[in-house]
Amino acid sequence: MLVLLFSQDSNFTKHTDLPDLPACFQLSVLPWAPCIFLWLTSPFYIFYLKRNNRGYIMMSILNRIKTVLGLILWIVCWTDLFSSFHEMSQNQLKPPVYFVTPLVLGMTMLLATFLIQFERLKGVQSSGVLFIFWTISVLCAIMPFRSKIMNASQAEVSNDKLRFTMFYIYFGLTLLQLILSCFNEKPPLFSSVVTDPNVCPETTAGFLSKMTFWWFTRMAIKGYKSPLENKDLWSLNKHDSSELVVPNLLNEWEEQAAFRKAGPGAEPNHVSVSPEEEEVLLSKRKEARQPSFLRALLRAFGPYFLIGSAFKLLQDLITFVNPQLLRMLIAFTKQPQAPSWWGYSLAFLMFSASLLQTLILHQHFQYCFVTGMRLRSGIVGAIYRKSLVITNEAKRSSTVGEVVNLMSVDAQRFMDLTTFLNMLWSAPLQIVLALFFLWQNLGPSVLAGVAVMVLLIPFNAFIAMKTRSYQVEQMKYKDERIKLMNEILNGIKVLKLYAWETSFKQKILQIRQKELHVLRKASYLSALSTMAWTSAPFLVALTTFAVFVTVDVNNILDAEKAFVSLSLFNILRFPLNMLPQVISSIVQASVSLKRIQGFLSHDELDPESVDRRNNASEYAVSVVNGKFSWAKQDQAALDNINVMVPQGSLLAVVGHVGCGKTSLVCALLGEMEKLEGQISIQGSVAYVPQQAWIQNATLRDNILFGRPYAEQKYRCVLEACALTPDLEVLPGGDQTEIGEKGINLSGGQRQRVSLARALYSGADVYLLDDPLSAVDAHVAKHIFDNVIGPEGALKGKTRILVTHGISFLPQVHNILVLVEGRVSEMGSYQDLLKQNGAFAEFLRNYSLEDIIEDDDVTDLLVDDEEEEFPDDALSNHTDMVDNEPVVNERCNVSVCVLQVKLKVYWEYAKAVGPLLSLFICVLYGCQSATSIGANVWLSEWTNDALLNRTQDRVHMRVGVYAALGISQGVLVMFSSFTLALGKIQAARKLHQTLLDNKFHTPQSFFDTTPIGRIINRFSKDIYVIDEVLPSTVLMFLGTFFASLSTMIVIIFSTPIFALVIGPLALIYFFVQRFYVATSRQLKRLESVSRSPIYSHFSETITGTSVIRAYGRNTAFVLLSDMKVDENQKSYYPAVFSASFLQSSVSHDLQKSVTMSLNWMVRMTSDLESNIVAVERVKEYSETVTEAPWIVKDKQPPPDWPPKGNVEFIDYSVRYREGLDLVLRNISLEVKGGEKIGIVGRTGAGKSSMTLCLFRLLEAADGEIVIDEVKISEIGLHDLRSKLTIIPQEPVLFSGTLRMNLDPFEKYSEEDVWKVLELSHLKKFVSNQPSKLELECSEGGENLRCLVFKKKKILLLHQNGTKLGKGFGACCVNIKKTLIMIHKVLFSCDRVLVLDKGKIAEFDTPTNLLAQKGIFYGMAKDAGLA
Repeated sequence: MLVLLFSQDSNFTKHTDLPDLPACFQLSVLPWAPCIFLWLTSPFYIFYLKRNNRGYIMMSILNRIKTVLGLILWIVCWTDLFSSFHEMSQNQLKPPVYFVTPLVLGMTMLLATFLIQFERLKGVQSSGVLFIFWTISVLCAIMPFRSKIMNASQAEVSNDKLRFTMFYIYFGLTLLQLILSCFNEKPPLFSSVVTDPNVCPETTAGFLSKMTFWWFTRMAIKGYKSPLENKDLWSLNKHDSSELVVPNLLNEWEEQAAFRKAGPGAEPNHVSVSPEEEEVLLSKRKEARQPSFLRALLRAFGPYFLIGSAFKLLQDLITFVNPQLLRMLIAFTKQPQAPSWWGYSLAFLMFSASLLQTLILHQHFQYCFVTGMRLRSGIVGAIYRKSLVITNEAKRSSTVGEVVNLMSVDAQRFMDLTTFLNMLWSAPLQIVLALFFLWQNLGPSVLAGVAVMVLLIPFNAFIAMKTRSYQVEQMKYKDERIKLMNEILNGIKVLKLYAWETSFKQKILQIRQKELHVLRKASYLSALSTMAWTSAPFLVALTTFAVFVTVDVNNILDAEKAFVSLSLFNILRFPLNMLPQVISSIVQASVSLKRIQGFLSHDELDPESVDRRNNASEYAVSVVNGKFSWAKQDQAALDNINVMVPQGSLLAVVGHVGCGKTSLVCALLGEMEKLEGQISIQGSVAYVPQQAWIQNATLRDNILFGRPYAEQKYRCVLEACALTPDLEVLPGGDQTEIGEKGINLSGGQRQRVSLARALYSGADVYLLDDPLSAVDAHVAKHIFDNVIGPEGALKGKTRILVTHGISFLPQVHNILVLVEGRVSEMGSYQDLLKQNGAFAEFLRNYSLEDIIEDDDVTDLLVDDEEEEFPDDALSNHTDMVDNEPVVNERCNVSVCVLQVKLKVYWEYAKAVGPLLSLFICVLYGCQSATSIGANVWLSEWTNDALLNRTQDRVHMRVGVYAALGISQGVLVMFSSFTLALGKIQAARKLHQTLLDNKFHTPQSFFDTTPIGRIINRFSKDIYVIDEVLPSTVLMFLGTFFASLSTMIVIIFSTPIFALVIGPLALIYFFVQRFYVATSRQLKRLESVSRSPIYSHFSETITGTSVIRAYGRNTAFVLLSDMKVDENQKSYYPAVFSASFLQSSVSHDLQKSVTMSLNWMVRMTSDLESNIVAVERVKEYSETVTEAPWIVKDKQPPPDWPPKGNVEFIDYSVRYREGLDLVLRNISLEVKGGEKIGIVGRTGAGKSSMTLCLFRLLEAADGEIVIDEVKISEIGLHDLRSKLTIIPQEPVLFSGTLRMNLDPFEKYSEEDVWKVLELSHLKKFVSNQPSKLELECSEGGENLRCLVFKKKKILLLHQNGTKLGKGFGACCVNIKKTLIMIHKVLFSCDRVLVLDKGKIAEFDTPTNLLAQKGIFYGMAKDAGLA
């Protein structure tokens, strides 16, 4: 009927200067269109509102007006209906449409009114459905409105005044409803909008604001005016927070993981089963499907992502409207008699289609980005939670570096993939649609183009497969590098003291070289791929046009066919370009998926391995026939363990180094694999590990550890743990912020804080793993008497104390002696002496002197922390993790300049190579020139049709067009290859300078900078420089030259356009500046808030056993989630800043220019955002460095020092410029071979002397002379390699034991075995299957041993119990200058007593005791005088 109407009235509608629509169409189709829309969407919308109740909105004036207007509209519509009935009663027959339309409209207005009220009850502040309905209603009423004005003078108006009046009332009211629907209702009662002071405006934004991202304007303006700060960021929407996202993903993953269990729905069963049953269970387990993390991700995030997919489908369909409109526009230009309004209408429709396409595309992107964001939150949360419960065996295969990579790189890959994942189905759809329209345009010739596309598929598939294999290899090297870097940064002080930097730097560079080798191969593949996808649309066009003009003489390539086809080929270009990239991204993500799934599938510690039920037993701790190992396949570390600890008793566990004391404590905590037997612990547990674990929090928070603060109890704990004096010297008292790993506390203080945490917890059972090893002798005695001992604060509690302090053993209830992982004997002190067994032998081996030495250990990081960290540093210590640091970051985020300096771009260009950079730009320019040439040539070719000379020139036209296209492809390949070369060069240089600088950075930098932040530079920022930045540069250069060439072509064809370019460029420049200012600040804030996630994770990993022992898993999970959400708070607006920019600039005319300019603005912004990585890396590559490692003209002789004489001449030192001196005017002389003990109370400056000898601290005044050589004049390596130090906490690096002892391979195997024998480790190492090739775990947790150098001067830095018994015997045999830093030592030739940085006493121990000075007082405190 409609076709008939239009064919009859074509002169009335189109071929006239005053077009109009037929009356029947105006009365039926136009009013029905909005009604059909509302009735179709309402059921789904009502169902959605029922499922998503946001609260109740109070009736407002706005709501009342909308409701009243809706009812008036219903009355107006039905007035028309009753008017028709009245006319019928007057025998005036009207067509059915006069009855149907008002009836349908009236019912629809009632439905709209009902929806207004229903939305209010369900908390909807702005209705998208009703906004679209009122918009369609107004649009459909515009034509009748115009028609009625045109016909106003005709007689029918006077006959039908009522309908005429009712229509104008109807039109006015719908227009008013549309305007009112742009305004928002108040927020629902009790919603987060009311309670949250910084709520995201998106939650309250109207439909129109959400579609155009106008709600983001406020932040964009703020970011443009002044740099954004953390307080300016909006809160994260509830449904995007980790609180909801992570449990949702974990629930789906647990459902998947349930498939691994022994049958569907089977619960874990720890009851013993018969062998037959076990066999059945095992067979079922084999059949069970492997859990799929992908399926869990799809179930958790798929539904939300599908909404974005629906927008993408809509956008794809609208994309193909423009070529059809272009066809009509070209046809219009061919018809001189066609009315001009038709041309304007087509141009307006093209603009509207582009505008609608832009809005829909960015809605699609929003859903994709938010899905990616949730994916990242979910993955990071899942990995964090898993890392808290994995077994020790799993920890071996997944080091901290690897897991940080899972969190940073792999989670990021998923996030990046979601943006373009829809292209997987969208690209084939667009290709099929484009080919369909091309077939209509060019006929079967298009099959030639299809053949080219099919031929390219195996080529792209090959590239994708190779890329995947390279990806796996590259990630392996990246993991290795980050793991080693993590260890190096953790043990940087040891590296500096041993002068091992060169060896470890080479190790890093070797791994980096392999990584770059793989990256280079991947880049060359990528260059081939780029050539393929750039050339593909052209090759398709070339073959199609060539076949079209050659197969049939009658086929003429005119402007309509050529440019409509080119328009379709351009549409085809994007899916053809994107499909290989998406496949490549999916390949990369599949590698990441496998890695994450592997980690999440690791075995977990069995929470049931330790029976915590309170049964009425007299034993608080019992182990029956226990057999334990660190991993299931390892040999048992503990065997045949039977221990019964009565409630309220104190059990001491003793034995030689490596006999299994710590393993026993770990077994009781459930940290080991229980192979046989049963463990039972009654009540709660408190645990003090051998290495004190301190959080980056205040001192008080470290002690409270999540428990409520009770003043009286807290003070008693501080007193008992001898912490009260320390609070007086700490600048903020117990509110002092403790740095990463307790960096600003001495070893003794850290151990006492750890003990205080246990005491404050008020647990039932205390597991104390050598807690007295790191404190002074007199403090150890104080703690034992006041805390652990029979009369201490823990009397009546069950205590298991691992100790080397023999002096305390007579006071314990029972003693357990371990020998090679077995219980040798157990009983009271007197009973064991009488038995004359292993324990008696153990005691007889050691003299009182050894006992004194063994009771006394302090940390390498010395006692002068209150001077090292003055008030100014500590007051800012919060910034060191939560924000970029104040101490070390020159560009603090709150005062960052708005613009990335051109210097940063220049630095990157220099890293690539200035000439190479220029050559790359020239190649891209040439590539664009050939592209312009091809289009101009095609334009000339189509003009042949007008001059009737098509056949004469076909071969010439096709040949030149082919030559131009192929040369473009070759130039693309060359430019991609050169860019690949440049990117590898830049990646190598930037990493090398960063690495060089970090190895030459003074120790003070590492003491005040969280490792997480440095690791972030080596992981995320280097990843951006390696992979993200080069592709951004490639896209930027491509879009820049495309924009340039587009403008040149348009100016060439339409010179008047040159006048528009100036203002248009200014608008774009302003929009870009306006947007980039905010975008870059958000990127910086996002980078800054990312570091704490990794810092907190590294901190958690080192303290998992403590966290689990105290049952604090949930609290730490919440803290991690909070840090992730804090990071996402800056990422979320950054996503919308891009969409806001696109929406802002998409309203310009001249489609081809704006598309190019839009992309150029976007890529410029991306480039500026990603270049921040170069800025951050350069910043850490330019920090202050220490003195040179080798000074050529001042190198000492090879045999230096021949005697080992050490002389301090009026020596003074301070930690940093502007701080007080920590050593003042020290003058002393030590003869070669003399044994000197350095003692003094906490803060006296003992350890500062060692730091001075190794020049970790440089002199403020005076000199140190070793064998007539001033140490300040020689290179650091020349000095440090000639001295030896044995710190209290030697760091072992993952690798073989041999590598850890002798990284430069200077010594023979015999020498190595000899030193192991001297350090009482020969037996332990001999029993290992791999001997010297024994693999040390990351951080050296499975070993502690001496490092040896055959040097004349040896410093023993407060060692003792950590080195086990027999340590004194070692020292007696040493024939070299021996400087022992202890609190009280009797075995030395002379003792130096320091007090407040000055020499107080210096004489033999006997003389000092006789003088009854400071030394005598210290000995008396320890009960030794």
